[in-house]
Amino acid sequence: MGKIFKERTAVETARKLFLEQIVPLKLTEMVRLEASVDRVLARAVYAERNVPHYRRSAMDGYALRASNTQGASPANPILLELSDKVQEGSCVWVHTGAPVPAEANAVLMLEDTQKVGALIEVRAQVHPNRNIGAVGEDIKIGDLIFEKGHQIRPCDASVLASLGFEKIEVFQKPLVAVIPTGDELLNRKKIQEIPPPGRVLETNGLMASLYVEKWGGISRSSEIVPDNQQQLKEAVKANLDADMILISGGTSVGKRDHAPEVLENLGKILVRGIGAVPGKPTTLGLINKVPIVCLPGYPVAGLVALYFFVRAGLWKLAGKEKKLRLENSKPSLKRLLSAKVSSRIGYVSFVRVVLEGEYARPLMGGGAGVLSSVAKADGFLLVPENVEGYEAGAEVEIFLLE
Repeated sequence: MGKIFKERTAVETARKLFLEQIVPLKLTEMVRLEASVDRVLARAVYAERNVPHYRRSAMDGYALRASNTQGASPANPILLELSDKVQEGSCVWVHTGAPVPAEANAVLMLEDTQKVGALIEVRAQVHPNRNIGAVGEDIKIGDLIFEKGHQIRPCDASVLASLGFEKIEVFQKPLVAVIPTGDELLNRKKIQEIPPPGRVLETNGLMASLYVEKWGGISRSSEIVPDNQQQLKEAVKANLDADMILISGGTSVGKRDHAPEVLENLGKILVRGIGAVPGKPTTLGLINKVPIVCLPGYPVAGLVALYFFVRAGLWKLAGKEKKLRLENSKPSLKRLLSAKVSSRIGYVSFVRVVLEGEYARPLMGGGAGVLSSVAKADGFLLVPENVEGYEAGAEVEIFLLE
C-alpha cells in the first residue's frame, strides 16, 4: 500500500470499526476474593446461605417481649428486671449484631432506658420485631447476587465473603504484547549514560505496558525491533499468541515506518490514520482475529491512541461491557478556560490542561513529542472535529488523566 494517508477516519468511526472486530475472551480461572477487584464474573453467583443466618440485634440495648413495654414513656416508665433470660417482666442485655434470645421479639435501644439498681427503666414502647434483623433479611438462600459479566468492586468482594465464598470464577485477563520499534531506540535498562545525538531511551513501550496493566490486562514487552520490515514481521508473528498486540512506532509515512505494511501483509488494516491531533498516524487492524494497534512514535500521540482505542479494546476483551457503556459518562469536571484554545476542523484535538481553581489552563508548546506536558497536566479536554476551538472564559468539560 502507499505511504500517504489517503484519508483519515473519524475517531468514533474508527473506534466502532475496531471494537466490532474484538471478541471477548472465554477462558476462565478461579481467583481468591483478595485478588478479585476489577475482575469480571464468568458465571452468575447465587447465595448458598442466608445473611444474616440468625436473628440478630440491630442496636445496643435490651432484648424483651414487646408487650412488656406497652404504654411506656419518659413520663410513665416501666420497670423490668435485668436477667440472663427473657421472660415476663424481664429483659436481657444484647449488643449490636448479637443473637436475640428466642423468647424475645424486640430490642429496646439503650438510649430509651435508664438503669436503676438491678432494674431497667423502660422509657419507650416498642413493637414486635423492632430492632431485630430477621434470618435472611439481607440475603436469602437462592438469591441472585451478581450476574455473569459483573465487574467486582471491593464492596462486592465483602458481600461474597459474607456468603462464605473464598474464590470466584472470572474471565482471564487479556494478554497484550507490546513491541517497540525504531533504530533510534536504546534499551533503558542497558544504557546508564546520556544517549548520543539521534538516539533516545525507549519509554513509549513502558508507558503502554503500564496502562495495559492499569486497565486490567497483562503486558508482555518484547525487545526493541529495528526499522526492518522482516524483523518486525517476525516479531509480530512471534507474539500472535497474545490477545492484542501494540506496535509502538513505525506507523507514519516515512521510509522507516514499516508497521502498516507488516499489518497489511499478515492480516488486514481496518483504519489507516485517524482524525485526531495528536495521533493522526494511528493504524488499527487484525491478524488471525488478534486486534493490532499501531501506536504513533511521538509519546503524546501514542497516549492519545492508548486512550481512544487500547483502553476500550481491553475492556471488550475482558468482558467489561458495562465500562464500555459508561465510558462516555466517566467522571469529568466543568471548568472555565483561562486562555484561548485553537483546533483544526476535521480533527479531534487532545488538549492538556492544568486545573487552577475554577479555571483550566491549556499547556502551550506541548507538541506530540513533548511527553512532559502530560506529566504536568491534571487532565485534558477534547475539542470536537467540527469546532475550531474555544475562547478564553468558555466552560469546557475536563477529563482527569488516570
